[in-house]
Amino acid sequence: MTSAALEGPVSLDILAEATDRFLDTARKLSNDDVHEPSLLPGWTRGHVLAHTARNADSLLNLLLWAHTGVEIPQYASMFLRDFDIEAGAPRPATEQLIDNEAATKRWFALANSFTEEAWHAEVRTRQGRPIPASEVRWMRLQEVEIHHVDLNAGYTPADWPAPFVARVLHQATVDMNRITAAATEPVPGFELDATDTGFHGIVGADAPTRSVAGPASSIAAWLIGRSDGSDLTGELPELPAWK
Repeated sequence: MTSAALEGPVSLDILAEATDRFLDTARKLSNDDVHEPSLLPGWTRGHVLAHTARNADSLLNLLLWAHTGVEIPQYASMFLRDFDIEAGAPRPATEQLIDNEAATKRWFALANSFTEEAWHAEVRTRQGRPIPASEVRWMRLQEVEIHHVDLNAGYTPADWPAPFVARVLHQATVDMNRITAAATEPVPGFELDATDTGFHGIVGADAPTRSVAGPASSIAAWLIGRSDGSDLTGELPELPAWK
């Protein structure tokens, strides 16, 4: 599978479908459920829900930047980002749902009004990386799909749509190569082989000394830290932390 097949803007219809699935899961959560642990260390489901809503608003800032030409950072500060998540986490399930539905509505209201020219406007992510506004759609799709799994409410990487799996696996492989290249401790090279899609990738600058195999969604989940890799075969290396 080539990278060219995985590039390009995400359609708003695909993003809307993923968002609907996420919100459907949120609607099934009780007040007690919201306070239970998510799959993210130290975070409850409430933290995940609060973050997903605030992420929508942060990406709305980038769309406003592209729409107006006036620079609006994704987050005013990382302190305020973290504060908003902590403050929003304890809210009851109904408030969490209303917040996410409203944030979603705000985001799509502006996105659906965009012209092609606006989608090509350059903005910067919170890490300072310049991107066309069209890439914001992919950023949001990742947040919705990955944090849907993080809710620990029955949606798993195996439920990710195939096009999303293909793209996130490719990106995770590229990103892991960047991270391993910068790691203080060398990471032995290893191969990745998806048993269901034919994807083949290599991580590490050295010649691969081992192979990790399994379903594409399982490999992707392991690379991005959403799985311990117990459903994969081969000698799994210890992966460096994401940066």
